[in-house]
Amino acid sequence: MLALKNNDMRKIPGYDPEPVEKLKKLQRSLVRFMLETMLALKNNDMRKIPGYDPEPVEKLKKLQRSLIQRNAAGSDVKLRVSLDNLLSANQVGRWWIVGSSWSGAPMISEQEHKSVGEGQFTAKVLELARKQRMNTEVRRNIFCVLMTSEDYLDAFDKLLRMGLKDKQEREIVHVLMDCCLQEKSFNGFYAVLGEKFCAHNRRFQITFQFSLWDKFRELSNLPARTFNNLIQLVTLFLQKKCFSLSLLKVIEFGELDKAKVRFLRQVLTRLLTDTEPEDVIGIFSRISGIPQLRMLREGLKLFISHFLLKSAAPQDASLTERARIATQAMEAKEAKVKL
Repeated sequence: MLALKNNDMRKIPGYDPEPVEKLKKLQRSLVRFMLETMLALKNNDMRKIPGYDPEPVEKLKKLQRSLIQRNAAGSDVKLRVSLDNLLSANQVGRWWIVGSSWSGAPMISEQEHKSVGEGQFTAKVLELARKQRMNTEVRRNIFCVLMTSEDYLDAFDKLLRMGLKDKQEREIVHVLMDCCLQEKSFNGFYAVLGEKFCAHNRRFQITFQFSLWDKFRELSNLPARTFNNLIQLVTLFLQKKCFSLSLLKVIEFGELDKAKVRFLRQVLTRLLTDTEPEDVIGIFSRISGIPQLRMLREGLKLFISHFLLKSAAPQDASLTERARIATQAMEAKEAKVKL
């Protein structure tokens, strides 16, 4: 009793302290394990978790990257099977199944196999295609579809049903850009159709991006009509959020010539004046907090303060306020990181 009262277990006859010490060591090791695991999770450092095996996670990451790269490269694994093919499978066979055979009528009729051809268009449209230098069959057919469609949805559907692949499919973007930039005055039909293709698949968005970058590099050589149409096309693409302002990252703000200054001034002025304040925040905040776009943000802020606000009329308070909103939107996420 005296030993228990004094909490001195060693004086109890026959008492063995070894199991108790083992239990205490086990408790301490468990507590240490939990603390190390929680600290590793807090710091997002999974390697410090005892017994953690990163191999399965790395395999999943590699698989994810390969799928993203394959999608970005424009590979399309979807079968282009029309509803007519499915409904008439008993007559024409199931050609989309590997190893299937058909001994009856041809699997695809001549009319169905035939792509959009010249025989479907008038001589006037074909002559217009020749004048616009649509010198390949694919480009000529795409041009004729654009010129004869009822609206952008009709054009979108017809162009997809042409069944073009890879390089031929990219010609849709190139022809659409050529038609848009060569119009006497800007035609919003091409911008809406381009927005539809960008929303349909990212490969069209990538092709548009590279086409626009090519135009940015030759701004000083563009005719006035092409220059003005390009300004409106880029502005609409940014307003509709087909692209973020990272589209302008190929422009070197430290080496601006007159053409680039005029192009940026008109695009940014249209964005700030023809867009609602909440949409301005959405457009400019898309490039906020991204380390790779820091030079672009600094270039845009300097351009807005030097080329837009200094040349703006004193009574144009709306532009000044929109410019302030845009600058704050670009700095929003950076301020949160500093806090």
